[in-house]
Amino acid sequence: MGVTGPPGPVMDRDEVDRALARLGAEHKAIEDSLLALQDHAGRRLLEGAELTGTTRDRWASAERTIALLWTCFDVYAGALRDAHEVRARRRWPGRDELVELTDRLRGESVHVAGGAGEQGLLSERFTLEGLVRRMNELYASSLDVVVTSDAVWSALPARIDLLAAELGRTRSLAHSVGVRPGEHPAGDELEDITAELTLLRAQVVTDPLAFWRPAMGSSAPGGGRPDTDRYDRAALALEDIRREIEAVLAVRQDSEDRLLRLRDVLSRADRTLTEARSARGEVLAKIAASEVPAVSGPPTALQERLATAAEHRRHQRWHRLSPLLDSLEREAEDELMRARESLTAVTAPLAVRAELRGRLDAYKAKVARLGAAEDPLLIERYDTARRMLWSAPCDLRVAEQAVLRYQQAAADVLSGPRDAGGRQW
Repeated sequence: MGVTGPPGPVMDRDEVDRALARLGAEHKAIEDSLLALQDHAGRRLLEGAELTGTTRDRWASAERTIALLWTCFDVYAGALRDAHEVRARRRWPGRDELVELTDRLRGESVHVAGGAGEQGLLSERFTLEGLVRRMNELYASSLDVVVTSDAVWSALPARIDLLAAELGRTRSLAHSVGVRPGEHPAGDELEDITAELTLLRAQVVTDPLAFWRPAMGSSAPGGGRPDTDRYDRAALALEDIRREIEAVLAVRQDSEDRLLRLRDVLSRADRTLTEARSARGEVLAKIAASEVPAVSGPPTALQERLATAAEHRRHQRWHRLSPLLDSLEREAEDELMRARESLTAVTAPLAVRAELRGRLDAYKAKVARLGAAEDPLLIERYDTARRMLWSAPCDLRVAEQAVLRYQQAAADVLSGPRDAGGRQW
């Protein structure tokens, strides 16, 4: 492909010198960038790693791009050098030199012979500025692979290693309290996290670009961030297990006190039930025509589980003791509450009788204070109610009616006319 003449107007000497200075600055900037890319830690890692998947494919393409980039740079440097040689022929170049320089600096005078399939560059011609733009494109695509790989390698493996170290400490702690695979769910979860971290690290090392999340709308090399979702899930799972292990450790430290408190609660529940059974017998003997609820036996099932908990503590089976103590504490409190409710229900008739006795005596005292204690009707009704309330068995319904009749009679007597001393006329 030939050039028939200079593109556009012929450049004068000042335009030529400014163009050469600008293209020389571009040459220096591109050279510095290529050398920096050559020495980039990410590139050295990519060259030495056994890559797989997306990273392997993209790095193979990037290596071809970088090789082509150096070829373009060498062609660019050669063309710029040739232009400088033409310019150096004379201090004041003639028209022939200016025509030639115009062609070299503005025309498609640069020929790049690319191999088949290499970025689609097959023996193309460029202007020097066009070649600079193409090199910038090639550099950006190559740098993106290097920078993103390096970013993932810098972020994830170190964090995975730190998490793996924490995992190791947690596993050791778990083992000390009996949390082992096959014996406790947390032990199985620790094994799962171990396998996940091992696999995750291997995948990150060999295929870092699979763990890169590009920034939306960003075209700059390295725009985005490492994808840490799997790492974050493993870290959260480990934190949950660590808290569970700490809870088991707390059980190991305070299990003796908790067992003592449990024994005390169950003992109080047993004593309350014993009192309720005794009270039930008293109620059945003293109160007639009253439905008295049955009283359950002692909490033997809880006592057996308490003995199992003590056995776990004796053999240091902390992972089994922890959930057992939690459930026992809840159920023991429930049992004590049921025992108290049973005692209340059983003694309710006695409480009713005591209330009726108190009400009867209170009205009698009021009647006496108001000077009506000798009223025959009141004396008769008081004696009737008292005999019912202080005899056994006591029919509460009949006794309550007797107390109400006494109250009514007292109200009638006390509502009549009285003298200055409070006596009724």
